[in-house]
Amino acid sequence: MEDGVIGGGDAAAAGTAAAPGSNGDDGAAIEDDAVEGGDAAAAAPESDGGDAADPGGVGGVSEARGGEASVGSVADGGDGSGDGGSAGGSQRSEAEAELAAQQVERERIERRKAERTGPIESGAKLSGKAADLLAAIRAVEGGEKPAATAFGDPEPAPRRAAPAPEPVRRPQPAAPAAVAPAAEAVAAVRRVLADGGAPESLAPQVTAALGEGADALLREDPWHLLRVSGVRPDQADGFARALLGAECGPDDERRGRAVTGWLLEQAAVAGHTALEMPALTAALAQRAVHDPEAAVQDAIAEGEALVFQDALDPGAPEPEDDEEERPVRVLVGLERYALAEESLADGLARLVNSLSKDASEPWEAAAAAASGGAAELARAVAGHGLVLHTGGEAARAEPAALLTAARAAGLRAFAATHAPDGRRRPTALSADGGEAVGTVAGLLSGAEGPGRDTDGALALDLLIVLDAPQLDVEDAAILVEALPDGARLVLSGDPAVLWSAGAGRVFADLLAARVCPQIASRTPDPGPLGELVSGIGVGELLQVEAPGKEIVIVPVRDAGEAVHRTVQLVADSVPRAIGVPAEQTVVITPGHGGAAGTRALNTVLKERLNPGPGRFGGFDPGDRIAYSPAPGRTVPGQVVTADADGLHLSCAGVTVVVPKERVEQSVRHGWALTAHQAVGSRWPAAVVVLPGDAAQSLSRPWVYTAFSRAERHLSVVHGVEQALPRAVSEALPKPRTTRLPLLLKTQVPAAN
Repeated sequence: MEDGVIGGGDAAAAGTAAAPGSNGDDGAAIEDDAVEGGDAAAAAPESDGGDAADPGGVGGVSEARGGEASVGSVADGGDGSGDGGSAGGSQRSEAEAELAAQQVERERIERRKAERTGPIESGAKLSGKAADLLAAIRAVEGGEKPAATAFGDPEPAPRRAAPAPEPVRRPQPAAPAAVAPAAEAVAAVRRVLADGGAPESLAPQVTAALGEGADALLREDPWHLLRVSGVRPDQADGFARALLGAECGPDDERRGRAVTGWLLEQAAVAGHTALEMPALTAALAQRAVHDPEAAVQDAIAEGEALVFQDALDPGAPEPEDDEEERPVRVLVGLERYALAEESLADGLARLVNSLSKDASEPWEAAAAAASGGAAELARAVAGHGLVLHTGGEAARAEPAALLTAARAAGLRAFAATHAPDGRRRPTALSADGGEAVGTVAGLLSGAEGPGRDTDGALALDLLIVLDAPQLDVEDAAILVEALPDGARLVLSGDPAVLWSAGAGRVFADLLAARVCPQIASRTPDPGPLGELVSGIGVGELLQVEAPGKEIVIVPVRDAGEAVHRTVQLVADSVPRAIGVPAEQTVVITPGHGGAAGTRALNTVLKERLNPGPGRFGGFDPGDRIAYSPAPGRTVPGQVVTADADGLHLSCAGVTVVVPKERVEQSVRHGWALTAHQAVGSRWPAAVVVLPGDAAQSLSRPWVYTAFSRAERHLSVVHGVEQALPRAVSEALPKPRTTRLPLLLKTQVPAAN
């Protein structure tokens, strides 16, 4: 190969290779052909937007730079990362079962919240309508009351006992199939859309989003169209003008309320669970809302948003002077994320405080059986309900050893990974043969794991969650709520990778809060790849000797040459020189659109590696695909066949049948992926493509994630010159606004 090895004396040394990408926190808007922001998957199976900038200015709530998608544009499925193909049987059934399980857990959370009593002091520093609304919010606000007092739980009490006999895993009830909207309702909505000049093809989506009477609701308030994924405010404005005529105006309170909700949804796509009031009002002003503060108050009054008053320093004493105001920040967010954060903080406090000392013998035996870093982790777990573990790929051996030791000591232990491929890596290190390893999605859906006890809790003494940075706040809340009192929870992961596709930054918030033991692995990742990636993690782009061509740089001048070189590497150079076949090589690129995005690369790679007419929706048997069973999760796989039932896939050894109507939304070709699609999985070889137009989106987490997907060989096709060293040293993750750290501080004492 005519390529230069990093650090090997070539002009294209470490300082000249460029790696692009979203830092994973750039929320993706709903538009097309923009640089990847992995969080787009939180809103749709694939959103091609990437830089919904940070809401500190207009930031994470602004629209992406990509091409202008029409109201009726449909996102190509597949963005996001994670699992969803681990169940044995139809993937559609697993997705439905997961939704049902999540619904059950959310109902339980709401019941627990409703049962709490006690006065809630909030809103003291606001006035008028905001103060009245704040007083009704069931949250721990401003740090003025400890969480236990506010929720009427003066001390932890066992909520449920672990079952004495080993439970029999009961099959989870299948979720009822999604009922298609009635034909009459869809027809009525289609007429309204036609009258407003919107694509009639949106009728099923609109009907599903707005429910019964959607046509009347749209005529009364056309801005309800913003509740449909993919619709932007300017498009909803045009629709409203066509329907309302002279009655339509930018100062319409209906518009202000709808745009407020839309901005909060976009903020969640960007990873924020709430927005500071100044950021939200500034974003509203930029979208021609004449009175942003009134629009926010109107949305709060209608129950479409919640407002919070959080003390900047919850540990500070109350002011002695009654007239002195305590420093606070005012946040506005959607109820679903507020409920999830409160439930998560409550559940973590329960695990920390409900630890029983009576049954310590098995834990001591597990700690005695472990060695090295695993022994340190086991000792921490023996005495604490919540433990954080950090490290790179090689460090996964430590929680794997803990899993083996715990099961040998007679404890009910299970490990859950983010992606199906993650099961392979701890399985190879443990003696259980994979029996005790599954995926987070499979565990939540009931397709994997130990089953539930009579109270609905997971029948576990120890749960180890690998790839913990990929946990969003909603999944984390459901997972923690499902653990019984007295169970131990280990969250393990690499803090340098991209954050979750969904809202929140749970692992990073917990690390910052320091409410539990933190075990940092001393096990380094081996070889030249390990050395390169470890340096990137601390902000240094090291020159690495790679005598076996473990790392290769391929400079390119433009996107066309980047595509040509990528195909050459995958189809010829890497198989010939490295010995890794094309089917074991992944291509990672910053976004879906553009001349060197996943669409363009997958098109040429299919032509070279599996040419065919695309008999079923553009797919042929043998095509590599990326299947997105739910927003934020991607499962690599392969097309097997197609028939009247749909597209038959093989994903992580599981047969999946995707109905015809869902293929366009949830399946895309998968030779080339985005970094967020690839996170949680690894391949023997990776080709990272860095076109010149990606320079502005470079960040350390993106580079770290993309480069660390390779196990044996990494080729970097780059055209961004000196942007890589600047990104590695300077481009840190964009912050996410969350309330979890404050909620934790008021409920869980700081760990020593």
